[in-house]
Formats: sequence, structure tokens, C-alpha cells
Amino acid sequence: MTNTYTPPKVWTWDAENGGEWAKLNRPIAGPTHDKALPVGDHALQLYSLATPNGVKVTVMLEELLAAGHAADYDAWIIKIQDGDQFGSGFVDINPNSKIPALRDHDTGARVFESGAILMYLAEKFGAFLPASGPARVETLNWLFWLQGSAPYLGGGFGHFFAYAPEKFKYPINRFTMEAKRQLDVLNRHLADHKYLAGEDYTIADMATAPWYGRAVQDKGYPDAGEFLQVQDYTHVIRWMDDVSSRPAYQRGMIVNKSWGDDHEQLPERHTAADIDAVLAKAPAAAK
Repeated sequence: MTNTYTPPKVWTWDAENGGEWAKLNRPIAGPTHDKALPVGDHALQLYSLATPNGVKVTVMLEELLAAGHAADYDAWIIKIQDGDQFGSGFVDINPNSKIPALRDHDTGARVFESGAILMYLAEKFGAFLPASGPARVETLNWLFWLQGSAPYLGGGFGHFFAYAPEKFKYPINRFTMEAKRQLDVLNRHLADHKYLAGEDYTIADMATAPWYGRAVQDKGYPDAGEFLQVQDYTHVIRWMDDVSSRPAYQRGMIVNKSWGDDHEQLPERHTAADIDAVLAKAPAAAK
């Protein structure tokens, strides 16, 4: 085999090697600069970006508001390409320097990791997570399945298929196999269940839709839909059509987003009117 890589005895960091996204990371933790985070009028302060992990949380917050809960929030964009996640204020909330991160000024709690934020909000407001019994266990089964599986789809398949500086057969094949197996897991399960945990929509669905739901809609990585043959996962498509038709999902999708059409992006959210104003820009065919 030609062009093989022989690892050195001791690894050294090359910040320029690894493509667009790899250059945003470092092998050490801690802040690189002093930068306080802004604080708005609401108790819940979200610092995030509209990646799949960020969207999980903004969809949850919008679902809580739609259900009548007092869950109003400020959402501030964290520009990871500018290194905002390494500012001292952000690191104080999430020492791992990954979005999203939440500060609840009612309780003083910091909450990091998207799955933990979903659980925190569900328990705080008593919504979208059964209080006890098998239904709660099933919801947590699928929530933690997603938290463990998504890195194979994103950091594995997505990185090597779409973002790596060169195309390598082995990692693309390896992570494609994992991604398709995960889609098949979902497809088989959703053949017999309306939502992931049964008849009720829960935080498990909110967590999974921005990853695997977007994948079957071919809205994940360029050209990935055909490559993965996503049309084969008909039950996942049915489920995602249901989830993505929810107004709260559509509202949460645009928060902390700074790319795309004007009616699809809202870098900061402070009131419901902020989202209303952006969605009102949509062409008639898109509404």
C-alpha cells in the first residue's frame, strides 16, 4: 500500500493539519482569552450555535414555550470559527469548550452537554420526559443512544466524507457502515413506534431529529443523501416528516444560525417576536 502513515513515537500537535473544522480544536483545555459572556433579561441564558447539538436545545425551549411553560430565554451565538468557545466566560460554563452551554440564573446552575441540558429542562419544567416507569427508561435509552451514536455520524462519517482535507477510503467506509447501521436501528424501531419512546414526543426525538432526521432529509452533508441511500429508511422519513412539521421545531431550527436565507437565520434570540420577524420573511411557498 502506498502513501501509508507511520505514527511517530510521540504525537505532536500540528494546528494546520486536519481540515477546516479540525483546526478549531486544541489538545489542551482552558481559556485562550478573557471574554465575559453577555447576559439578557431572562433566567435562562443559552450560548450556542445552530449545529445539530445546538438545535436540540433551542427546539426544546421552543417546545416548552409552545406548551405554556415559563421558559423564555436569551440565546447568544457562539462563533466557533472565531474561537468564542475558548473565551473565559464560556469555559466557566463548559470546561470542554463545546456548544451548547446553559446558565440558569434562577438556580445558578451551569449546564453543559446537550443531552444534559435537555434532561435539566425536562425535569425543571416537568415536560417531555416521563416522571417514572418504563416510559421514562425508554426515553433515556434513546436519548443516550443518540448521545453515543451521533459522533459516528458527525465526527466520523461527516468529517471524513465532507470536511477532511483528503478523501480516504478506510475511514469513509468504516463510518459509513456505522451510520447506515444506526439508520437501520432507527428504521426498524420506528416501524412499530410513532416516536422513539412510544406514543409521546419526548426529548429523545428532539435530540435525534437534528442528526438522523436531517440526514434522511438529505440536509446533513453535501451529496451524503445519495451516498447513504437515505430514501431506503422510510420509517425514519415518516417520523422526521412528523417532527419537522411541528412549529416549535421550525422555530428552534433558526435560532443561533448565521448562514442560509434571510428567513432561516437568527443569530440572537431574546423574545418570541425575534423569531416571528425572521419567519415572516419566508417566501409564500416556504410558509
